[in-house]
Amino acid sequence: MEVIKVKNQIEGAEKAVAILRESLANGAKTLGLATGSTPIEFYKQIVASDLDFSDIISVNLDEYVGLGKESSQSYVTFMEEHLFSHKPFKHSYLPNGLAADLDKEVREYNQLIAENPVDFQILGIGDNGHIGFNEPGTSFESLTHVVDLTPSTIHANARFFANEEEVPKQAISMGIANILAAKTIVIMAYGANKANAVKAMLRGQVTEDVPASALQGHPRVYVIVDQEAGKELD
Repeated sequence: MEVIKVKNQIEGAEKAVAILRESLANGAKTLGLATGSTPIEFYKQIVASDLDFSDIISVNLDEYVGLGKESSQSYVTFMEEHLFSHKPFKHSYLPNGLAADLDKEVREYNQLIAENPVDFQILGIGDNGHIGFNEPGTSFESLTHVVDLTPSTIHANARFFANEEEVPKQAISMGIANILAAKTIVIMAYGANKANAVKAMLRGQVTEDVPASALQGHPRVYVIVDQEAGKELD
């Protein structure tokens, strides 16, 4: 795992875009995308760039159960606003949070990922070390699944909703095995609240109690952190 220390999110996004450019130049055809506040600057710089995704496929990490395009808080809406409406892809896939049969949706999304192996995966990390919506205790062998969100994750995501009661209690998420199958992974973390999770991911024991620690076994991971998020590493 290569640690890249940056001054702020703008510099961090610049580094991530540079790694993305390298992956595309080396033939990457499928990008694994994330939502939340962490990748917003990354997407902003992509939109401002000359990158063309008309022959590229994207697959997203997750989506809330019960939310779809009509909801301003859904991840499909987030991606449309921050990236897809500006930089169209050949195909863009997200789990269907409104699926009537969630088990079927999970199976079909796993098949989709198997048919479109991810070349470049962007990630954030939760305060408790989660990646995607894979909470502590999730098996490293897990594939796409329905997740019961923990109170800490619901609380952390409440800032995107009118109040905490509106945050969905479940999500569909790629599993850790899906994430580890990506050829190149870039994980970004900013702010002091991420410092303990970053240290546990990089320096701690590889354990399902810290889902992001699974990345220690991956051959090509870039960890981009600002001074506050990386302060426990020195």
